[in-house]
Amino acid sequence: MARSRRWRAPALTVAAAAALTLISAGAAADDRPARQADDDPAREELVAEGRALYRTSCISCHGPDGEGQDAPNGDLRGPSLEDAGPAGAYYQLTTGRMPIGNPDDLPQRKEPAYSPEEIEALLAYIDTITKGPDIPEVDAAAGDLSHGGELFRENCQSCHSATGAGGALSYGDAAPPLGPADETQIGAAVRAGPDPMPRFGPDIISDEELDDLVAYVEYLDQPDDRGGLALGRLGPIPEGFMTWVGGLGVLLVAAFWMGSRRRDQTRVDPEPPGEADEAADPGTAGVDAGGNAPLAEAAVTRGPGTPADAKPGDDDRPPEEPT
Repeated sequence: MARSRRWRAPALTVAAAAALTLISAGAAADDRPARQADDDPAREELVAEGRALYRTSCISCHGPDGEGQDAPNGDLRGPSLEDAGPAGAYYQLTTGRMPIGNPDDLPQRKEPAYSPEEIEALLAYIDTITKGPDIPEVDAAAGDLSHGGELFRENCQSCHSATGAGGALSYGDAAPPLGPADETQIGAAVRAGPDPMPRFGPDIISDEELDDLVAYVEYLDQPDDRGGLALGRLGPIPEGFMTWVGGLGVLLVAAFWMGSRRRDQTRVDPEPPGEADEAADPGTAGVDAGGNAPLAEAAVTRGPGTPADAKPGDDDRPPEEPT
């Protein structure tokens, strides 16, 4: 019995050592693919290219390691990229919002400044200096449109409006329109939360719900308008204002057109011209175009012996008596 106990302890020690060896070998085997990926020459070359681009165009605002940079006056020149991750960088670079010339300007969507290959290199380098979310894999075709509408109204409508056209925010900020963005850009924005947008991680919106949400956002770009003319889908208040302004404008144009037609029509005088002149000035009634007096008045002023059929131009003086 004593001999059995003496041999049991070494046996247990050997067994424990063997188990530890197997566990270590398994861990090394599991870790081998990641190390090979890190040591991939093509990956290292891509990271080096992204590092060169970053130091050329991004370091002045975001700092050497993406920690952010302050201006000489103490204001923030560029935010930290630590929590943005590849998802945030992908959204900013593919929508042309970065790089930006003046840090005080509000980033606007425009054509990307880098080619797709350069963006891929920048993302590879940013992935090495940040710990933010990765670019999500979105499948809008598999999304539930109805549930996506519920998610949009709960989380997005207050800033981006019910139609996804965007809207003004406080402190001079603005929520951009959602129409130009593709499904990957929408998913990256949801996960990264570009300022001032909040971040929605998988604990708030799951990957399946993200597919639903993106499906609804893409639907808003070309919705099924069953109510007639959409008027740009700007919302009920702007659409009502446009209706009032357009309706009043049509009425004003119609009134102006009818007035101009009446002004151009030939006016017909219901009274003959002679009667109208006599009614207007009794003292000039019967006066001809040469200014001669009326015949009745001329007969009164003529002397005796003047023929009744004498004309106003005849000599109306009385004949001289013979001496």
